Amino acid sequence: MKVYKVKVNGKVYEVELESVTEKEAKIEVTKEVKEETTTAPVDGSKVVAPMQGTINAVKVNAGDTVTKGQVLFVLEAMKLENEIVSPCDGKVSTVKVSKGQQVNNGDLLAVIA
Repeated sequence: MKVYKVKVNGKVYEVELESVTEKEAKIEVTKEVKEETTTAPVDGSKVVAPMQGTINAVKVNAGDTVTKGQVLFVLEAMKLENEIVSPCDGKVSTVKVSKGQQVNNGDLLAVIA
């Protein structure tokens, strides 16, 4: 064991440190991890509200072609505006909300085919 003096914010502290040795360890994987695929479902990708709030803007209409990352809606929650973006490329088949509408976490906003 070694004793050191350490000065913090003008105060002196006495610290004891114990010497330790490293041990070689084996890491075993006990659960198989499967790789997830990111393909959209055949019936389309659902865009859902990530939180409760108010729809301040609807930037797309049914029939519009969108690209991944494109802003679809602006959702106000706790006085902050959150952009809801498209999860994939495709065509908007359904828009389920309108400006000023209140939504809850998980509510369906749109479907992209």
